[in-house]
Parts: sequence; C-alpha cells; structure tokens
Amino acid sequence: MKKAKKIFLGIVTTLLVLVVISAAVGILFLDRIVKTGVETVGPKITKVPITLDEVHIGLLSGSAKVKGLVVGNPEGYKAPEAIRVGLASVGVDSFSILSDKIVVHSVVVDAPEITFEGGLGGNNLSKIMDNVNGTAQQGGPVSTNSAGKPKPAKKIEVDDFLLTNAKVHVTLTSLGGREMTLPLPEIHLTNLGKGSDGLTPTELTRAVLDAILTETTKAVSSAAASLGKDTVGIGVSKIKSGIGGFFGK
Repeated sequence: MKKAKKIFLGIVTTLLVLVVISAAVGILFLDRIVKTGVETVGPKITKVPITLDEVHIGLLSGSAKVKGLVVGNPEGYKAPEAIRVGLASVGVDSFSILSDKIVVHSVVVDAPEITFEGGLGGNNLSKIMDNVNGTAQQGGPVSTNSAGKPKPAKKIEVDDFLLTNAKVHVTLTSLGGREMTLPLPEIHLTNLGKGSDGLTPTELTRAVLDAILTETTKAVSSAAASLGKDTVGIGVSKIKSGIGGFFGK
C-alpha cells in the first residue's frame, strides 16, 4: 500500500514538474509565439498580409511593446500598405495570458500612418472591412492543436483602446488621384469584450477597424467636399475671366 502511494505521488510530482516546465518554456518563447500568432491569424481574418517587427512582453510588469506592425493592402491597390504602426504600448493582466481569456487593460497606438486609396464608395480600408466581416460570418479562422484537431480560439478583453496622433495619406481616384495628408481625430474605445465571454480575435479586429474606417471616411469626406468647392470656385473664376476677356476684345 505504501509502495503504491509512493508511486502515485511520484507520478503526480512528475506531472506537476512537466506542467511547470511547459509553462516556463511557453513564457520564455512568448514574444515569438505572439509574433507568429499575429502574422498567422491576422491575414486569415483580414485577407491581407500582416507583419510585425518585434513584440516584447514583460510578465512581471504586465506591459508589452509592439513595434513595426504593418497591415498590407488588398490586391488591386497601388500603395504597399493600409496601416503602419511604429509603436503600440499594451498593459495586460499577466496571469490571464495562459488562460482562455486574455485581459488587456490598455492599448495606446501613437502616430500610426493610415492609407486611404480609392473613393468614398469603395476603397482599400472598406475592402479590408468587407474581408473581416466575411471571416466573421464564417465563424473566424479555426485554430488546431498539435494533433490537428480544432480548438477554441482564445477570447480577448480590452478595457481601454486609444489611437492618437494618426495621419491619413489619401489618394482620391474620384478627383483624378488627388493626394493629401489629413489628421485623424482621436479614437477611444472602452470595455471591448468586457464580461465573461470576451471577444474573438475576429470580433476585436472588426470593432477596431470599424472605428478607424468610420473616422477616416468622415475626414476624407469633409476634405473632398472642400476640394469640390474649391474646384467649382476655380472653374467659375476661369469662366468669368474668359468672358471678361472676350468682351474686352
């Protein structure tokens, strides 16, 4: 009986050690795991290339830095990218990283570069949004375990999301490819995925991209209206000048 008990305790101890080792290995390679995850899952959601230069996660401090995030453009558009983020700061609940729901306390995206190519009726950003909506309707990308079997996607909660000092580089095909750069108002979202359920990566992507598309469209629409007035004014001026010149002869 004692021998059986010792064997049982030995097995339990071994299993616990293996669990600790597995968790430690996962933590050591967490930066690489997150980077690979973004570059693998992101394109499945958006249907465009996504690359990430670096990610550094400090488990003890609960902070993370994301550098060089680039969201590519859909096929048919000239610009090489739709969104470029030089640096984003993330505050995360360290204990939630290995759980089913990752709790992110804050995300601050400072000075991103956004490209708007096309027109108000259809553009690169709206195309990516259509892709994300299509992915959402299909239930999102399916993750698999080491045995190749489907596994539930991790859920995410973002308590506070702030995008600030953004610039939008605009190429309006409706105005002959007119180019301009516009400032984008601050985008502040709160309580994304709050509660027990959380959001899937697809749902979170859709919420953030929808806010970016909405504010970008407003900015471009306002600028296009002003350009239209200026164009009409210039045209009227030229007509008046031509008429005056004609009668002056």
